[in-house]
Amino acid sequence: MIDRLAVLGATGDLSARYLLPALAALRATGHIGDRFQLICAGREDWDGERFRRWVTDRLDRHGGSWPAEARKAIVARARYQRTDVTEPADVASLLAGDGPVAVYLALPPAIFPVVVTTLHEVGLPVGSRIVLEKPFGEDLDSAVELNRLLAGLVPEQAVFRVDHFLAMTTVQNVLGSRLANRVLEPIWNSTHIAEVEIVWDESLALEGRAGYYDGVGALKDMVQNHLLQLLCLVAMEPPISLGERELRDRKVDVLRSVRPLTETDALRRTRRARYTAGRIGDRAVPAYLDEDGVDPGHRTETFAEVELELDSWRWSGTTFRLRSGKALGADRMEIAVRFRPVPHLPFGGGDARPNVLRFGLAPEGMTLELTGIGSRAQTLVPLTLTARMDPPQLPAYGQVLLDVLSGNAALSIRGDEAEESWRVLTPVLSAWSNDFVPLQEYPAGSDGPGPVSRRPPGHRSA
Repeated sequence: MIDRLAVLGATGDLSARYLLPALAALRATGHIGDRFQLICAGREDWDGERFRRWVTDRLDRHGGSWPAEARKAIVARARYQRTDVTEPADVASLLAGDGPVAVYLALPPAIFPVVVTTLHEVGLPVGSRIVLEKPFGEDLDSAVELNRLLAGLVPEQAVFRVDHFLAMTTVQNVLGSRLANRVLEPIWNSTHIAEVEIVWDESLALEGRAGYYDGVGALKDMVQNHLLQLLCLVAMEPPISLGERELRDRKVDVLRSVRPLTETDALRRTRRARYTAGRIGDRAVPAYLDEDGVDPGHRTETFAEVELELDSWRWSGTTFRLRSGKALGADRMEIAVRFRPVPHLPFGGGDARPNVLRFGLAPEGMTLELTGIGSRAQTLVPLTLTARMDPPQLPAYGQVLLDVLSGNAALSIRGDEAEESWRVLTPVLSAWSNDFVPLQEYPAGSDGPGPVSRRPPGHRSA
């Protein structure tokens, strides 16, 4: 167990909202003790007292559900140093000390290569680990180059490309439901499942994140990492165990089985759009292009949808639809497994919808939509079974940090897995950058864009 965590970019939103409360959770549950050291780097010219006041305030705001004693312990173990993360001398001074250290890059992904290069020059103690947030690279070529830099810094087992979605209780229950229940695994295939929807629709708009989001967009921010990871868990073959090698090997198999998309496929199977002005509930939302910090020249999408097919024995004939959007009329975060209809209904009438198994992501939960007999004989009505789950001991980022400090890489993303994810979406990125797929619009507060107008190959939108 590593007892030194260095957070580069410690005064940012990620640290304030997630990492600091996660550390309070680890302290409250006994996973870290008095030997733990929190080393914090930022650009602000603060002294230690000013930083500790900031940490106290953020913990009170975002980690108030954890005991005051645990929060105070994190504050007491936090050390701050103003640091230029591109300057080797600054970084060497920050990391000075005994024993291995886990270095968390809570920074814009675009500067990861520069920071990793700086860490090369400084060197890390034996046994150290490095942690990166998504996206891992900006495209396939940059992901390959980033992996090359990381491989020269620490062993692959010490690289944690984290995705906190994988630490969610419901997400882990995707595997539990499949692999621990005989009633599901025999029908978990294309013979019985017509479609899987993996959706992260938000009513939240940009919320001041233009500095990051406008250079990334919905496809890279959500689909390329979070939603493809969920696809892997839904579609993977049963692993021998949940150890890091077996689990990650099976996930890579899924990504390799994704049928390559052509430019014409991108037109038929993808949608992209951005929101215009509208209302969400009682609040007015400006158009994306009118948000502070947005560059219209980027043509950034706030809605992305991709339909994929897998060339595998288990899944040939099943459609996987991955979708994410901002400023929509309602939140919908779920995995919806839609089963095929029964071949014959010997009933007089009623509502006989195909069964749907839903894994709720936010809020977390599970529901199974069935059909049963209503109050009138032989009349069908929908039935819904809801599963209640105990709340997790740790929040998702608490589990992420525990895995990093303890060295459990099963839920982190391996280098070849990150590259395969980019390979899957490279044709989509190419088609979108060439405007082969039109950039649609939808009013904030709506259900999203309508169907794409089908244009013949060779057409370019104005």
